[in-house]
Amino acid sequence: MTGLVIFDNDGVLVDSERLANTILAELLTEAGLPYTFEEAVRDFMGGSMASMRQKTEAQLGRPLPADLEDRYHQRLFDGFAHLLAIEGVEAVLDHLDERGIRYCLASSGTHRRIRTALTAVGFLHRFEGRIFSAEDVAHGKPAPDLFLHAAASLGVKPADCLVVEDSPLGVAAAVAAGMKVFGYAGMTDPAKLSDANTVFHNMTALADLIDAT
Repeated sequence: MTGLVIFDNDGVLVDSERLANTILAELLTEAGLPYTFEEAVRDFMGGSMASMRQKTEAQLGRPLPADLEDRYHQRLFDGFAHLLAIEGVEAVLDHLDERGIRYCLASSGTHRRIRTALTAVGFLHRFEGRIFSAEDVAHGKPAPDLFLHAAASLGVKPADCLVVEDSPLGVAAAVAAGMKVFGYAGMTDPAKLSDANTVFHNMTALADLIDAT
């Protein structure tokens, strides 16, 4: 039986990826590096803002505006007023609670972003004390550090953990951590999640998939 289910946040618990990548593409374009929504999803989905800055400044050949992250988060949090949970995920959390299966959250987002999103959809109480951010480790996804930190903090062996991810970076991080990983192809090309143990398309199927592990 799975000892710990580790959820990504954006795109797995909360339906924020479209908003987040639209805003990021707009800000990068304003900074002189033209980006489309699709390109932002391709290059940055699942990664941290620090890794985004490092990659784009190398492309641009100069620093991005110092306040880009602040403006990004302000636009994002304004949009969170209309944020919804991923359809079907609340029933999955209810199922885990009923089965007594522990779960937590490990996201590339900042703690402020994670908590703001969870509050918006009414999930904060479900994850309080079990929220892990890329801010907590030296290297974010695709490095395994964040998932290993979450497992160690909760006293669970990596081999007993199951990660639910929707990005190639997140899947790579879970594989590197020696954890089983389910890839949610809600907004992601399933082929890009092919390194996951299982790829699924409908969140309502997740409870049965977890039970079968």
